[in-house]
Amino acid sequence: MGEPKRIYLRIFALLLFISASSFQLLRAFDDAIFYESFDEDFEDRWIVSQKDEYNGVWKHAKSEGHDDYGLLVSEKVRKYAIVKELDEAVGLKDETVVLQFETRLQNGLECGGAYLKYLRPQEAGWKSKEFDNESPYSIMFGPDKCGATNKVHFIFKHKNPKSGEYVEHHLKNPPSVPSDKLSHVYTAILKSDNELQILIDGEQKKKVNFLSADDFEPPLIPPKTIPDSDDKKPEDWDEREKIPDPSAVKPDDWDEDAPLEIVDEEAEKPEGWLDNEPEEIDDPEATKPEDWDDEEDGEWEAPKIENPKCEAAPGCGEWKRPMKRNPAYKGKWHAPLIENPAYKGIWKPRDIPNPDYFELKKPDFEPIAAIGIEIWTMQDGILFDNILISKDDKIAESYRETRWKPKFTVEKEKQKEEDSEAGSSGLAGFQKKVFDLLYKIADIPFLSAYKLKIYVSNKTKCLFFRNIIFVGI
Repeated sequence: MGEPKRIYLRIFALLLFISASSFQLLRAFDDAIFYESFDEDFEDRWIVSQKDEYNGVWKHAKSEGHDDYGLLVSEKVRKYAIVKELDEAVGLKDETVVLQFETRLQNGLECGGAYLKYLRPQEAGWKSKEFDNESPYSIMFGPDKCGATNKVHFIFKHKNPKSGEYVEHHLKNPPSVPSDKLSHVYTAILKSDNELQILIDGEQKKKVNFLSADDFEPPLIPPKTIPDSDDKKPEDWDEREKIPDPSAVKPDDWDEDAPLEIVDEEAEKPEGWLDNEPEEIDDPEATKPEDWDDEEDGEWEAPKIENPKCEAAPGCGEWKRPMKRNPAYKGKWHAPLIENPAYKGIWKPRDIPNPDYFELKKPDFEPIAAIGIEIWTMQDGILFDNILISKDDKIAESYRETRWKPKFTVEKEKQKEEDSEAGSSGLAGFQKKVFDLLYKIADIPFLSAYKLKIYVSNKTKCLFFRNIIFVGI
């Protein structure tokens, strides 16, 4: 078989592969409950809050180094709020639901949030332009960093069927936020068997159970009993395990006034000690500044320096005997402790049945009626992209492979090149390696219908075609 024919066959195979991949992605778009690519301007779909406190400007902008657009936090030290109401509310009770989105912290993140709020149905009369921190949500999910806080939040609000109050439940020991400036994709998979999985870049970082008391704070299911707030400790209740021995007597030779230290009378002045030399002298090279005014600034005095004659001597100035510990020191006398015959233990109020206790087999989640971003941040350059809600984690995986991974691959290669140019021995490179290691340790025990736009950067596309067509020819 001639070379031209083999090339044509490889090109044909490539076209079949691209067609199959495109078909799979189109099916994924069809099966997604909600998808926002931000390929088009967001202003006709997302509503910016008109509350005065939210003065940050959202922009439709390209991700740095790509032709892919996203929703950009454009200004530093601002509060931002924007919301998208869904055509139909998404139930969270009886089947798997996947929440996924991308963020890129293009200028890093020292203090601020990059999370999403999945809002429950609001009260009658609520308007999107009124979206703010008080707008109730079902789930809050995504990165948050500031000071000692470095976590990928997963918080859900659940209505207590007994009290009628909504309680906020926080994931314990959440994963850390990646410390670089690359695109990252965050995935929360809520399964029908009460399991929650948190993925970062497709890698599982956390797997918990909504009903487990060990996984959320406070636990979803309240304790059966609680301390009785009306119970009071009896006045004669003695919590002292040990008490001073009432029969003990201070010894006659116990001197409480003896000092801790005394002068060492046996010490002798070292030979060569310079008694008449001060430890510091005026700097002989110092001169009074020309603009010094004695009337305004006072009499000028030369600054002091260490006396050079003292450097070779054992010491200068008046010699004094050093202090030493007093062998007769005993301190204040205290009677020895003995077991307390009246000891009853540490008192605590009695337990009573918890009026807010309930049992359930599954969380009674409120549906998702809207998606909002409501954050305060010190940094600009935060880019949100590819927000997805699906009922199949395979669909979420296909989005990661086609929309996120090509960008991440290019960014990772560029970062390697920059690190190589900067030199791995430099301080900045060393600091980055240290922080990357710390963050990894912290993680140990997280479309519009028929609209297809597969993002592949020019660099990745060239490499892809070259490998398919020419390898082995």
